[in-house]
Amino acid sequence: MVYKEWNLIPIQGFVLGLNPEALCQFYSGRYNYGRESDMKVLGIMGSPRRRSNTDILLDKALEGAREAGAEVEKVLVSKLKISPCLEIYACLKDGDCAIKDDMQSLYKKLLEADHVIFASPMFFYGITSQAKAIIDRCQALWVRRHVLDMGKEDNRVRRGVFVSVGATQGKKLFDGAVLTVRYFFDAIGVKYSGDLLVRGIDKKGQIEEHPAALEDAFRLGQELVRGK
Repeated sequence: MVYKEWNLIPIQGFVLGLNPEALCQFYSGRYNYGRESDMKVLGIMGSPRRRSNTDILLDKALEGAREAGAEVEKVLVSKLKISPCLEIYACLKDGDCAIKDDMQSLYKKLLEADHVIFASPMFFYGITSQAKAIIDRCQALWVRRHVLDMGKEDNRVRRGVFVSVGATQGKKLFDGAVLTVRYFFDAIGVKYSGDLLVRGIDKKGQIEEHPAALEDAFRLGQELVRGK
Protein backbone atom coordinates (compact mmCIF):
# COMPACT_ATOMS: atom_id res chain seq x y z
CA MET A 1 0.00 0.00 0.00
CA VAL A 2 1.30 3.42 -0.92
CA TYR A 3 1.00 6.27 1.54
CA LYS A 4 1.22 9.63 -0.14
CA GLU A 5 1.47 13.15 1.19
CA TRP A 6 0.96 16.23 -0.95
CA ASN A 7 1.31 19.54 0.81
CA LEU A 8 1.07 22.84 -1.05
CA ILE A 9 1.44 25.89 1.14
CA PRO A 10 -0.57 28.91 -0.14
CA ILE A 11 1.58 31.91 -1.01
CA GLN A 12 0.03 35.36 -0.56
CA GLY A 13 0.84 38.23 -2.90
CA PHE A 14 2.28 36.12 -5.71
CA VAL A 15 4.01 38.21 -8.36
CA LEU A 16 4.17 36.76 -11.88
CA GLY A 17 7.14 38.85 -12.90
CA LEU A 18 8.87 42.18 -13.02
CA ASN A 19 8.95 44.76 -15.78
CA PRO A 20 10.91 43.20 -18.67
CA GLU A 21 13.04 46.33 -18.83
CA ALA A 22 13.98 46.23 -15.17
CA LEU A 23 17.47 45.05 -14.39
CA CYS A 24 17.53 42.72 -11.45
CA GLN A 25 20.80 42.56 -9.55
CA PHE A 26 20.86 39.08 -8.08
CA TYR A 27 23.81 38.35 -5.86
CA SER A 28 26.71 38.66 -8.30
CA GLY A 29 24.83 38.69 -11.60
CA ARG A 30 22.36 40.72 -13.67
CA TYR A 31 19.16 39.18 -14.92
CA ASN A 32 15.97 40.41 -16.60
CA TYR A 33 12.58 39.03 -15.61
CA GLY A 34 9.23 39.79 -17.18
CA ARG A 35 6.38 37.84 -18.68
CA GLU A 36 5.18 34.52 -17.31
CA SER A 37 6.71 32.84 -20.37
CA ASP A 38 10.09 34.08 -19.13
CA MET A 39 9.71 32.18 -15.89
CA LYS A 40 12.39 29.57 -15.29
CA VAL A 41 11.90 26.40 -13.26
CA LEU A 42 14.96 24.35 -12.33
CA GLY A 43 14.56 20.68 -11.49
CA ILE A 44 17.33 19.01 -9.51
CA MET A 45 17.32 15.23 -9.74
CA GLY A 46 19.20 13.89 -6.73
CA SER A 47 18.78 10.17 -7.37
CA PRO A 48 21.85 8.32 -8.71
CA ARG A 49 19.52 5.96 -10.60
CA ARG A 50 18.18 7.09 -13.99
CA ARG A 51 14.48 6.56 -14.59
CA SER A 52 14.06 6.01 -10.90
CA ASN A 53 10.75 6.66 -9.18
CA THR A 54 12.04 10.06 -8.09
CA ASP A 55 13.17 10.84 -11.63
CA ILE A 56 9.76 9.92 -13.03
CA LEU A 57 7.94 12.16 -10.54
CA LEU A 58 10.32 15.03 -11.22
CA ASP A 59 9.73 14.71 -14.96
CA LYS A 60 5.97 14.89 -14.36
CA ALA A 61 6.36 17.97 -12.16
CA LEU A 62 8.51 19.67 -14.79
CA GLU A 63 5.96 18.71 -17.44
CA GLY A 64 3.29 20.45 -15.36
CA ALA A 65 5.47 23.54 -14.97
CA ARG A 66 6.08 23.64 -18.72
CA GLU A 67 2.37 23.26 -19.42
CA ALA A 68 1.76 26.26 -17.15
CA GLY A 69 4.04 28.36 -19.34
CA ALA A 70 7.46 28.13 -17.72
CA GLU A 71 10.82 27.33 -19.24
CA VAL A 72 12.15 24.23 -17.49
CA GLU A 73 15.59 22.71 -17.04
CA LYS A 74 16.60 19.48 -15.36
CA VAL A 75 19.96 18.85 -13.71
CA LEU A 76 21.14 15.28 -13.12
CA VAL A 77 23.28 15.48 -10.00
CA SER A 78 24.85 12.06 -10.63
CA LYS A 79 26.39 13.40 -13.85
CA LEU A 80 28.14 16.29 -12.10
CA LYS A 81 31.51 16.32 -10.39
CA ILE A 82 30.84 18.13 -7.13
CA SER A 83 33.17 17.99 -4.17
CA PRO A 84 31.77 18.03 -0.64
CA CYS A 85 32.09 21.30 1.24
CA LEU A 86 35.60 21.51 2.73
CA GLU A 87 34.63 24.16 5.30
CA ILE A 88 37.50 26.46 4.40
CA TYR A 89 35.18 29.51 4.44
CA ALA A 90 36.81 31.27 1.50
CA CYS A 91 33.24 32.30 0.62
CA LEU A 92 33.25 34.73 3.54
CA LYS A 93 35.42 37.09 1.48
CA ASP A 94 33.13 37.65 -1.49
CA GLY A 95 30.49 34.90 -1.51
CA ASP A 96 32.37 32.78 -4.03
CA CYS A 97 33.27 29.16 -3.36
CA ALA A 98 36.99 28.42 -3.78
CA ILE A 99 36.35 24.88 -5.05
CA LYS A 100 36.26 24.97 -8.85
CA ASP A 101 34.12 22.13 -10.10
CA ASP A 102 30.66 21.63 -11.64
CA MET A 103 29.05 23.42 -8.72
CA GLN A 104 30.17 26.72 -10.24
CA SER A 105 27.78 26.33 -13.17
CA LEU A 106 25.03 25.08 -10.87
CA TYR A 107 25.31 28.20 -8.70
CA LYS A 108 24.40 30.25 -11.75
CA LYS A 109 21.41 28.06 -12.54
CA LEU A 110 20.18 28.23 -8.95
CA LEU A 111 20.40 32.01 -8.94
CA GLU A 112 18.70 32.43 -12.31
CA ALA A 113 15.79 30.10 -11.53
CA ASP A 114 12.50 31.66 -10.51
CA HIS A 115 11.38 28.41 -8.90
CA VAL A 116 13.11 25.16 -7.92
CA ILE A 117 11.94 21.55 -7.75
CA PHE A 118 14.33 19.53 -5.60
CA ALA A 119 13.94 15.76 -5.89
CA SER A 120 15.65 13.00 -3.95
CA PRO A 121 14.75 9.50 -2.76
CA MET A 122 15.16 8.58 0.88
CA PHE A 123 18.42 6.84 1.81
CA PHE A 124 18.37 5.89 5.49
CA TYR A 125 15.80 8.61 6.28
CA GLY A 126 17.77 11.31 4.48
CA ILE A 127 18.43 12.65 1.00
CA THR A 128 21.15 11.09 -1.15
CA SER A 129 24.81 11.99 -0.65
CA GLN A 130 24.88 13.49 -4.13
CA ALA A 131 21.98 15.81 -3.32
CA LYS A 132 23.39 16.68 0.10
CA ALA A 133 26.71 17.72 -1.44
CA ILE A 134 24.88 20.37 -3.46
CA ILE A 135 23.10 21.68 -0.39
CA ASP A 136 26.30 21.84 1.65
CA ARG A 137 28.08 23.72 -1.12
CA CYS A 138 25.32 26.33 -1.05
CA GLN A 139 26.92 27.64 2.12
CA ALA A 140 28.44 30.18 -0.30
CA LEU A 141 24.97 31.42 -1.26
CA TRP A 142 23.92 31.52 2.39
CA VAL A 143 26.95 33.72 3.10
CA ARG A 144 25.96 36.06 0.30
CA ARG A 145 22.47 36.54 1.71
CA HIS A 146 23.04 36.46 5.44
CA VAL A 147 26.63 37.63 5.95
CA LEU A 148 27.55 39.82 2.99
CA ASP A 149 24.01 41.16 2.58
CA MET A 150 23.96 40.60 -1.17
CA GLY A 151 20.90 40.13 -3.35
CA LYS A 152 18.54 42.72 -1.89
CA GLU A 153 17.81 44.08 -5.37
CA ASP A 154 15.97 40.91 -6.36
CA ASN A 155 12.22 41.40 -5.84
CA ARG A 156 11.08 38.08 -7.22
CA VAL A 157 8.81 35.81 -5.23
CA ARG A 158 10.80 32.60 -5.63
CA ARG A 159 9.32 29.29 -4.50
CA GLY A 160 10.48 25.71 -4.25
CA VAL A 161 8.92 22.30 -3.80
CA PHE A 162 10.38 19.00 -2.64
CA VAL A 163 9.64 15.66 -4.31
CA SER A 164 10.67 12.45 -2.56
CA VAL A 165 10.03 8.73 -2.55
CA GLY A 166 10.77 6.23 0.22
CA ALA A 167 10.47 2.46 0.47
CA THR A 168 9.31 2.21 4.06
CA GLN A 169 6.14 3.27 5.84
CA GLY A 170 7.96 4.98 8.70
CA LYS A 171 5.95 7.79 10.30
CA LYS A 172 8.96 10.13 10.36
CA LEU A 173 10.43 8.97 7.07
CA PHE A 174 10.56 12.43 5.50
CA ASP A 175 10.90 14.64 8.60
CA GLY A 176 14.66 15.13 8.47
CA ALA A 177 14.80 15.57 4.70
CA VAL A 178 12.03 18.17 4.70
CA LEU A 179 13.88 20.21 7.32
CA THR A 180 17.11 19.98 5.30
CA VAL A 181 15.41 21.11 2.10
CA ARG A 182 13.62 23.95 3.89
CA TYR A 183 16.94 25.37 5.06
CA PHE A 184 18.48 24.79 1.64
CA PHE A 185 15.74 26.85 0.03
CA ASP A 186 16.23 29.57 2.61
CA ALA A 187 19.94 29.69 1.78
CA ILE A 188 19.25 30.34 -1.90
CA GLY A 189 16.39 32.78 -1.36
CA VAL A 190 13.51 30.43 -2.13
CA LYS A 191 10.37 29.89 -0.04
CA TYR A 192 9.42 26.28 0.69
CA SER A 193 5.93 26.16 -0.78
CA GLY A 194 5.03 22.49 -0.91
CA ASP A 195 6.06 18.90 -1.40
CA LEU A 196 5.08 15.52 -2.78
CA LEU A 197 6.19 12.70 -0.49
CA VAL A 198 5.40 9.11 -1.40
CA ARG A 199 5.89 6.11 0.93
CA GLY A 200 6.01 2.43 0.11
CA ILE A 201 7.74 2.69 -3.27
CA ASP A 202 11.04 0.85 -3.86
CA LYS A 203 11.30 -1.10 -7.13
CA LYS A 204 12.54 0.80 -10.15
CA GLY A 205 9.63 2.34 -12.03
CA GLN A 206 7.08 1.20 -9.45
CA ILE A 207 5.63 4.70 -9.21
CA GLU A 208 4.17 4.27 -12.71
CA GLU A 209 1.73 1.80 -11.20
CA HIS A 210 0.23 4.71 -9.23
CA PRO A 211 -1.26 7.21 -11.69
CA ALA A 212 -2.65 9.37 -8.87
CA ALA A 213 0.90 10.15 -7.71
CA LEU A 214 1.90 11.04 -11.27
CA GLU A 215 -1.10 13.35 -11.56
CA ASP A 216 -0.19 14.95 -8.24
CA ALA A 217 3.36 15.61 -9.47
CA PHE A 218 2.05 17.21 -12.65
CA ARG A 219 -0.32 19.40 -10.68
CA LEU A 220 2.42 20.35 -8.23
CA GLY A 221 4.51 21.67 -11.12
CA GLN A 222 1.57 23.60 -12.52
CA GLU A 223 0.71 25.23 -9.23
CA LEU A 224 4.32 26.09 -8.52
CA VAL A 225 4.28 28.26 -11.63
CA ARG A 226 0.79 29.64 -11.15
CA GLY A 227 1.38 30.50 -7.52
CA LYS A 228 -1.60 28.63 -6.14
